[in-house]
Amino acid sequence: MTDQHRTLVANMIETMYEENGIGLAAPQVGESVRLLVIDTRPTDDNGNPTTEGLTELEKAVVQPLVIFNPEILKATEKTTYEEGCLSVPGFFDTVERSLYVEVKGLDQNGKELVIKTDGLLAICLQHEMDHLEGKLFIDRLSFVKSNKIKNKIKKSGYPTPDEVVEERKRVKEARAERNVKSDK
Repeated sequence: MTDQHRTLVANMIETMYEENGIGLAAPQVGESVRLLVIDTRPTDDNGNPTTEGLTELEKAVVQPLVIFNPEILKATEKTTYEEGCLSVPGFFDTVERSLYVEVKGLDQNGKELVIKTDGLLAICLQHEMDHLEGKLFIDRLSFVKSNKIKNKIKKSGYPTPDEVVEERKRVKEARAERNVKSDK
């Protein structure tokens, strides 16, 4: 790992946090490097990361996660999650992904790393790996849903930062409501 890579990692983590994201791939910031940074930990009222609500497998992964040249070794079960993306701000839709993944790659010191995880971290790994292949989450939607988003962007542009914040709140509330219903 070069000093240039270390600087890129630090800048990507900073950008991810500044944009309230949970993952970022190097191509999203104009770099042709197979690199992901991810931090799916929730934060407490003071903005500090916590492990509350994480699965045991998610807790076992050091975050923020930095992984070069990630490759999925195994993917099982399916789940759906309402995803958004820093590359398509203000738009969210339900995407099907594997619930459990095993991913290998290199850490920021060039050491081989194997991650076995589930939950949001598994979903985020797959989402960010799509960016390495030139895909966005909207490319995983039906033709009709994908075109609806693309046409809305063409017609009206991207939402304002305030509109993005409001949409994120709406999505969080909807997720929380669905979780309460599924617990009953």
